[in-house]
Amino acid sequence: MDDRLTDQSTLSATATNEIAESEEVRAQQALLGDADPSLTSAEDVAKALNVDPKQGLSEEEASRRLAKFGPNELASAPPVPKWKKFLAQFQDPLVYLLLAATVISVIAWFIEKANAVPGAEGGEALPFDALVIVLILIVNAVLGYIQEAKAEAAVEALAQMTAPQTSVMRGGKVQRINTVDVVPGDIIVLAEGDSVSADGRLVNAASLRIAEASLTGESVPVGKKPDTLAAAKALGDRANMVFNGTSVTQGTGRAIVTGTGMNTQVGKIADMLSATEDEKTPLQKEMDYVSKILGIAVCIIAVVVLVALAVLEGFHDIHDVIDSLLLAVSLAVAAVPEGLAAILTVVLALGVQRMAAHNAIVKKLHSVETLGSASVICSDKTGTLTRNEMTVERVVTPSGEVQITGTGYSPEGRMVMADGSGSDSEQARVVADEVVATLLAGTLANDGELRQDANGRWETVGDPTEVSLIVAARKVKADHKAKRFTRVGEIPFTSERKRMSIIAKDDTDSGKLTVFAKGAPDVLLSYCSRIRVGSQVRKLTEGDRQSILATVERLSSEAYRTLGEACRPLETSSLADVPGVTVNAAGQVADIADQADAIETDLIWNGMVGIIDPPRTEVRDSVAEAHRAGIRTVMITGDHPLTAARIASDLGIIAKDGKALTGDQLDQLGSEAELDKATADVSVYARVAPEHKLKIVESLQRQGNIVAMTGDGVNDAPAVKSADIGVAMGITGTEVTKQSAKMILADDNFSTIVAAVREGRVIFDNIRKFLRYLLSSNVGEVFTVFLGVVLAGFLGIRQPETVGVTVPLLATQLLWINLLTDAAPALAMGVDPQTDDVMGRKPRRVTDRVIDASMWGDIVYIGIIMAIVTLIGMDMHLSGGLFTDRSVEAVGHEAQMVEARTMGFTILVFAQLFNALASRSHLQSAFVGLFSNKWLWGAIGLSIVLQLVVIYVPFLNSAFGTTPLSALAWLECIGLAAIVLVASELRKAVLRAMARK
Repeated sequence: MDDRLTDQSTLSATATNEIAESEEVRAQQALLGDADPSLTSAEDVAKALNVDPKQGLSEEEASRRLAKFGPNELASAPPVPKWKKFLAQFQDPLVYLLLAATVISVIAWFIEKANAVPGAEGGEALPFDALVIVLILIVNAVLGYIQEAKAEAAVEALAQMTAPQTSVMRGGKVQRINTVDVVPGDIIVLAEGDSVSADGRLVNAASLRIAEASLTGESVPVGKKPDTLAAAKALGDRANMVFNGTSVTQGTGRAIVTGTGMNTQVGKIADMLSATEDEKTPLQKEMDYVSKILGIAVCIIAVVVLVALAVLEGFHDIHDVIDSLLLAVSLAVAAVPEGLAAILTVVLALGVQRMAAHNAIVKKLHSVETLGSASVICSDKTGTLTRNEMTVERVVTPSGEVQITGTGYSPEGRMVMADGSGSDSEQARVVADEVVATLLAGTLANDGELRQDANGRWETVGDPTEVSLIVAARKVKADHKAKRFTRVGEIPFTSERKRMSIIAKDDTDSGKLTVFAKGAPDVLLSYCSRIRVGSQVRKLTEGDRQSILATVERLSSEAYRTLGEACRPLETSSLADVPGVTVNAAGQVADIADQADAIETDLIWNGMVGIIDPPRTEVRDSVAEAHRAGIRTVMITGDHPLTAARIASDLGIIAKDGKALTGDQLDQLGSEAELDKATADVSVYARVAPEHKLKIVESLQRQGNIVAMTGDGVNDAPAVKSADIGVAMGITGTEVTKQSAKMILADDNFSTIVAAVREGRVIFDNIRKFLRYLLSSNVGEVFTVFLGVVLAGFLGIRQPETVGVTVPLLATQLLWINLLTDAAPALAMGVDPQTDDVMGRKPRRVTDRVIDASMWGDIVYIGIIMAIVTLIGMDMHLSGGLFTDRSVEAVGHEAQMVEARTMGFTILVFAQLFNALASRSHLQSAFVGLFSNKWLWGAIGLSIVLQLVVIYVPFLNSAFGTTPLSALAWLECIGLAAIVLVASELRKAVLRAMARK
């Protein structure tokens, strides 16, 4: 046993105790008692678990056991209490700053009350500034908590959509169920690429190899056999057991589940108390960076202002000091958009949900950021670019060629002579016999399954290519002959071997054995020495070989996938009698998979089939859309080069005369430089092995590309994992590939990838929209406070007889803007429909800043305009101002200042609402698609209502330092605020004119 197991088993004594005390675990352990399943025969394990390995459990029994033994999942760390999640909303440096402002406000209020003349009026009855800040902090925490809860719920929903599944035998039928529903006694069906979902005792295995590195540390896949062990062995040496969390790398098998959930080997060493912290996304990190830069800038501004005030006017008493500190807090509050992190999370979560609705399931929120940057999409052909409805259309035998009618998986059709001759001729009957022999080999050397459900619909299990052979065999009644054969051994197909063989006994001929094989024609042909012509078998000549290979070329050029079929009667009922087969001392045959050289030799060539998988009609448009977006499409397939080139040219991936590069040609490229040169030009690769896929992805990445790679089989997993955006097939994909991927296609369709890239670009654009909106609004607040203080005397904000600091806007007013009136439009912009042509520009590099120089120009420009119109509005309502010189005697300076602040407060809110319309595009006019986002208009309406409430509700007047405005004042507010939209439109017009030139 690996040392890591021993170390892990002592990770948490508490966890071990909790596992031991679990009722579900104790109930599972009682099933087998003290028996070690590895030392017990499979038959005895089946009896102990009360299951028939050939039938599996019934649905009723499985449901009963699920209720008794619990779900098949590891116990997780206890969920974080809601109250802790709520308190976590306050763990932010900005919140600490606001709490400091609260303390300062309370101190200022106490000092003011202490220094008040007894019996005199004036001063606040309560510290409204402090109370409002605390209230808004609580509101922000509640909003953040709700938003995070929604985001977590969205991610959890996606996790359910991508829940791993397991093939099990239930009621005599193989079916796919959620892994969490696997129970002790289930018969799990294992195939290459599957993740083992529970601990189990093997019943049978064919060339089964399982990677157990995650459990034992053993780097080489372990060969598995169902033989009962003679003595107890370490975990890594239990060859007749399979373990939860490992993966099948080769072969097939079936096992009886002996333990699920915490009663598995993984469960026994699990640390239930461990918790994984969520890592911040690159976008969140950049937002932290932006906030940091803004904070530093504001601190510098605050220091400059305070030093200037101290030098020019001096601090006369404690009130001046407190006012100056509140000014610094106001600047900080104005600079940082408090709800940014929560809004960002929600927008990403909503985007992921929209993608899921269109069959693109993104497993991690941050992958959305990478999607919009994809510059190369590497795609498999079958099922992704094509329909994955494989149909055998042609069968070519030594005596002729036939066409099989009918499409899809319904076994309805017949054979028709390709040359148009009738079916009654002697030649046609000879060809028909050869076709039956060919399809008989194809349907026996086959792991697929075709069955009809209760509604009469045909269901397929397994590889579509294999199922197509079964369908064709049924069309020509070859399946009747197949019923007399029983499989006794298998040499499985692998991507390296490119062929599959089975050994079957003929139940009608004394159990004599026959080898049936299928595979790539050029590969299988090299193992054939004879050919079947009519009812005779003769030597395969060089002329025969050249003719067969020419037919392969012809069919491949017509976009057919070709498979050769062969057989070999062994003339014996025992493999031990076959020359070259290895037997042990007891006379037993060693693993059949290791006997390929002896068994797959001297084969008889029967014929070949031509299988068509038509391209998806929508893919051509998607490829064109990808090209328009600067995204290159690359096809990587194991098919014949001519087939790959034909499909690729039909879809517009390459020109009509384009060629495919093969795996052998890739191997001949000596250096990375040569490989990079080839991958920079070639867009179709055929006959490739798993290592070639990985090489292609890494080569494209070296050239600075952001690569999306699709895959379905276990051999695709390394390339999928190495790609920037690994994409797994949701229908045909293996569990190993799905675990390696960042995105899963629920419909296995290439067009879904392109749609996801478009959606990713739209989401990224929307993030930039609300960042432009929030940051320009906050910069406008900073400039308003800074210029208002510096130019206070010039604008009439501070009267000549006034001493100390007079801020143009209160901290509570700035908080109100940032947390309430800003949040709704920002969220609405996060779901804004596409405004610019996102697929009409080149992919964004991941090194590009989210907020680039051009966007900073927008932010500062709009911020300055906001500050100017806000201060002008205030000046118009103050005596001694630049634009209006109102008499202070009529209402008093304090009342006049309240009115001016209300004007500035309202102008700033409306300026930001106009800015929300302007921020939807960097170049496009706000009036294009003005009403396309109903949510944005709803958010603007909500913000206006909130502003009316804070102005016209009496107790909020005291809390926020506001007063009701006249109708004329409202016209002034809206007119001045609209200047922001006008200024933005003028800037966009200039930029568009410059772009045209």
